[in-house]
Amino acid sequence: MEYKKKLIEVALPLEAINAESAREKSIRHGHPSTLHLWWARRPLAAARAVIWSSLVNDPSSHLEEFPTEEAQNAERKRLFRILTELVKWENSNNQDILNAAKAEIMKYTDNNPPALLDPFAGGGSIPLEAQRLGLEAHASDLNPVAVMINKAMIEIPPKFAGQPPVNPESRKGLLSKPSSTDWRGASGLADDVRYYGEWMKKKAFERIGHLYPKVKDEHGHEHTVITVTTVFNKFFSRLLTDCSVIFTISTNLGSCFFTNPI
Repeated sequence: MEYKKKLIEVALPLEAINAESAREKSIRHGHPSTLHLWWARRPLAAARAVIWSSLVNDPSSHLEEFPTEEAQNAERKRLFRILTELVKWENSNNQDILNAAKAEIMKYTDNNPPALLDPFAGGGSIPLEAQRLGLEAHASDLNPVAVMINKAMIEIPPKFAGQPPVNPESRKGLLSKPSSTDWRGASGLADDVRYYGEWMKKKAFERIGHLYPKVKDEHGHEHTVITVTTVFNKFFSRLLTDCSVIFTISTNLGSCFFTNPI
C-alpha cells in the first residue's frame, strides 16, 4: 500500500497558527484554561491544527488529481484557508467551518477516521480538539487533577449533549415555550452549571458571609474585610500584629487587587 504524505509533513500556515496560539493566553471567558490551572497546557489552536493536518493528505500524494506543481500549490492554499479559519478562537463552535474541516478528514480517511489516544493528557487540549473534529477521543493521566479536568471537558459534556437543562428556572421556560430554545451541544448542561453554581454561592454566603463583612472607604467605595491571624508583638507591648507576609491578591493586568492592612 502506497504511503500518502500528510499535510503536516509538507507545509502548514505556521504564522496563522502561531498567532492564534499566542492570542489564547489573553482569552479568559469560556476558555478551558479557566476551568483549572494546569502548568503545561497546550494551545487549543495548535492542537486543532496538528490533529487536522495529520489526517488530511497533502496534494502531492494525489498526482492523478493534482499532476502539476501549480495544481498542488492551489489545492494546498485551499487547505490552508480551511485551517486558517479553523484555528481561530471565534470559530471554535462555528458549525460551517467545523463541517468543512470534518469533510476533509472523512475524505482522506475513507469515512473511517481513527480514534485518538492521549496517554498523558494533562490539561486535555489534544483529546478536546480531537472530539471537536468529530474523532473518538480517549485520554488518561496519572495525575488526579488532570483526570478531573479531562472528565469535565471530554467525558461528562457528551453524555448530556443536546439535552435541555433540569434546573427549575429553565424547566419553567421549557414548559411554557417548549421550542423557544435550541439546546445544542452541552448548552443545557452549561445552563445547569450556571444555575447550581449560583445556588451554591448563595448558600455559602448565607453560612459564612458574615466572616467577610463589607466596609466603605472615605470615597464611598465598598471593600471586603479579610481577617488574618494576629499575635502580640513583643517589641510593642499590647499591640496586635498580623501574621501575613503577602498582601497581593491578584497582579493581572487590568485586575490588580491587594489587601490594605488597617
